[in-house]
Amino acid sequence: MFLAWKEIKHDKLRYGLITLMIMLVGYLIFILTSLAIGLAGQNTQAINTWEPQSIVLNKDANINISQSKIMTDQVQKMDLNQKKSAVIGDTPVVVTGTSQKKLSAQFVGLNSQQYIYKNLNLTSGKQATKPHEVVVDTQLQQNGYKLGDKIKLNSSKTKYKIVGFTKNAKLNIAPIVYGSLSDWHQISGLDTSIAGNAVISKQKLASHNTQLHSYDVQTVIQNLPGYSAQNLTFSFMIGFLMIISLIVIAVFLYILTMQKIQNYAVLRAQGIPAGFLVRSTLIQSGLLVDMGIIASLVLTIGTIMALPAAVPIQFSIPIIGLTIVGLFLTAMIGAIVPSLMIVRIDPAEAIGG
Repeated sequence: MFLAWKEIKHDKLRYGLITLMIMLVGYLIFILTSLAIGLAGQNTQAINTWEPQSIVLNKDANINISQSKIMTDQVQKMDLNQKKSAVIGDTPVVVTGTSQKKLSAQFVGLNSQQYIYKNLNLTSGKQATKPHEVVVDTQLQQNGYKLGDKIKLNSSKTKYKIVGFTKNAKLNIAPIVYGSLSDWHQISGLDTSIAGNAVISKQKLASHNTQLHSYDVQTVIQNLPGYSAQNLTFSFMIGFLMIISLIVIAVFLYILTMQKIQNYAVLRAQGIPAGFLVRSTLIQSGLLVDMGIIASLVLTIGTIMALPAAVPIQFSIPIIGLTIVGLFLTAMIGAIVPSLMIVRIDPAEAIGG
């Protein structure tokens, strides 16, 4: 430890550059990880707040809520527990305000007697109790919409009044506009023979119909449009960055070890064991990686705090913790390669060379 720290203090510029490189790689990894978490969360925020154990869809809907249609008679035969199950209607809409910019959103129709409606967590305003009243995600508030504003949905001339705001109401990254199932029928152009798109339940629910199928929530989430592809893309990017960091750190430490090869040879000739020098090199690498990771964490937290709320980025301590462990282990594996050179040093040959 003493020898490792002494070297770092003696050659601040050289080791500072290595620490800077580790910091930049770590910063990029942490930002990408936080973006991946944030985007994944915005795909599933609403579903997570509903806390379902099972979701019933039409079996021909390709496990896609918006493509599913469930008939009213099918729902009646299911004999739902209103406190634990809810029928929802879902359709994409474009929200148009008086002076605010247009926003793409998801209109979700609810039954006021069922649990999703009753459990909406409002940040301001009240529940929608009348036709053409809506509760909307706080993203609309961030874009200038206020309580009492009248909005249009798609090309319809009907105006809907914003009576409340709720948080964590996004589906497929789009903010949700919560309204009644009767409004959903009107917006989607469907008659009342269709009850909705899906039955959401906080308990395991059987479909009771050959045309329906009950799925667990993770199956539905994995089949959200673009969800799996997005997560896979970010995972590959982070994985490649880990590999790049391993290679870069190994190259830097290899060059440093080559530059100090005669010094190590002298120490070996003086009887200092190779194991001591290897441990010193690994400790030195660990110190550099620790300093780089701490600096990148500070920079990441500062960046997240400075970014506007519209940016889908989220700092998750457990996932970032796993990323730190992965980055540290990757860097230490990179440090093993040059450390092996010390074991193979022939003092006479290195000094004579």
